Order: sequence, then structure tokens, then C-alpha cells
Amino acid sequence: MSGCGCEVEIKNSSQKRILYWLLGINATMFLIEITIGILADSTALIADSLDMLADAIVYGIGIYAVGQSILYKAKAAQISGYFQLLLGVIILIDITRRLFLGSEPISSLMIGMGFIALIANVACLVIIRNHKNDEVHMRASWIFSANDVIANMGVIIAGVLVVWLDSRVPDLVIGCIVSIVVLRGAWMILKDAEQEVLNKELQKGKVGDSL
Repeated sequence: MSGCGCEVEIKNSSQKRILYWLLGINATMFLIEITIGILADSTALIADSLDMLADAIVYGIGIYAVGQSILYKAKAAQISGYFQLLLGVIILIDITRRLFLGSEPISSLMIGMGFIALIANVACLVIIRNHKNDEVHMRASWIFSANDVIANMGVIIAGVLVVWLDSRVPDLVIGCIVSIVVLRGAWMILKDAEQEVLNKELQKGKVGDSL
């Protein structure tokens, strides 16, 4: 049975099942959080919801990468990284708009939604923990989930500071930090994927030389 490829099939099936769970959780949380974010007039919540959307897109791409070649998975991770980069820039644009036009964030909605999102993302970390050192597309998924937990804690802190200081500034600051976390995650994924592509090309070169 050692040559039947059963272990590979089981691994691919496991990865796909995990990515479907992550996709479902993040897509659902995006819809909920973007709605609450708009109602709460919160930059931090909207930024966090867009982070959820980026992750959902990433997991969807990751599902198609399961069972493909290492090079294909690296390319999929690169696409994921570019999506993260784009949404990070969109968050910064929204922050700039609110900085000039003003906003009145509702702290209670920020704190409550922040806790719900935190629970969802901790669940994602638990689901993917055994695959965080797998191929590049799974490592990307782990990084996204870990970044989300940091972002959620930031939203909760922002909500507390908004009511404590009676100021919208903490909401804008945390929104900016979330965008930085998203952009940092994009950079990490693109760097990791680029290294995978380089390693694959070097391997091809060595095989060519040996022939």
C-alpha cells in the first residue's frame, strides 16, 4: 500500500476540509462584521471585516491549490498575498476619508463584535494548527488566522478607549494598525511564495545539470 498514494490523498482531503471550514467562518464573519461596522461607524471594525474578506478569498484560492504541484501552490499563495495587499490599501483609503470627513464610532458595538470575531478566529487557529507547517498555501492560511486574532484584540481595545477617552482617535489608530497587520501579512506571504518558486527553479536547474 506504500505506493498507492493514499497518504497524499488523505492529506489533500484533510487540507481541503480545513480550508472549507476557514472559508465558511471568514465569509460569514465578513458579512456580519461589515454590517455592524457600518452601523457602528467604526473604521476598526470595517478594516477587520475587510481582513476577513481577504482571508475568505485566500482560503478559496487555497482550496483550488490543494493537490496541485508545489509551484502551483506557490502561485496561489502569491495571488492570495496580492489580494491582502489590495485590501490593506483599501483600508488605508477608508481611514484617510474618515480622518477628513469625521466619524462617530459606537464603542459597545465595537467591543461586542470584536469579541465575536476573536472567538471565530481563535476557532480558525485551532482548526488549522496541525497544518501550520505544511506547504506554502497552508502556511499562508495560518499567518492570516494569527493576524486576525491580533486585529480582533485591537478592535476590542479601540472600543474600550473610544468610550474611556470619548474620542474617535483610537478607532482610527486601530484601523491603521489593522491595515499594517494586513499589509505585513501580504508581504510575508509574497516573500514565502517567492522563495518557494525560487527553490523550485533551482531544483529544476540541478535536475537539468545532472542530465
